Amino acid sequence: MVEKPTAGTAPSNLAVIGRYILSPKIMQNLNRIEKGAGGEIQLTDAIAKEMEDGRDVFGYRFEGKRYDCGSKAGYLQAMVAFALEREDLRDEFGTYLTEIMALRNAAQ
Repeated sequence: MVEKPTAGTAPSNLAVIGRYILSPKIMQNLNRIEKGAGGEIQLTDAIAKEMEDGRDVFGYRFEGKRYDCGSKAGYLQAMVAFALEREDLRDEFGTYLTEIMALRNAAQ
């Protein structure tokens, strides 16, 4: 998941990525929280409520490539990177990408 800043604050280098270990209290917070950015109930608001209530919330500073899977292009970039990193997909998928790019370049 990637933080979607409000208009005027993008781009942002803040993100909530990947897997969570959440306390059961988060679910209660989600049931009580008002809609936030984009008119949606935001997990980040429920996590913020945990901190406001004095409960511990921990994070991990991620080092590596981050993809904005909230956009179509970012999602596709993540899937391509994932496929190319996997030994069982790398060769076949790499060949496919090479072929499709050759076809695209020939059509131009």
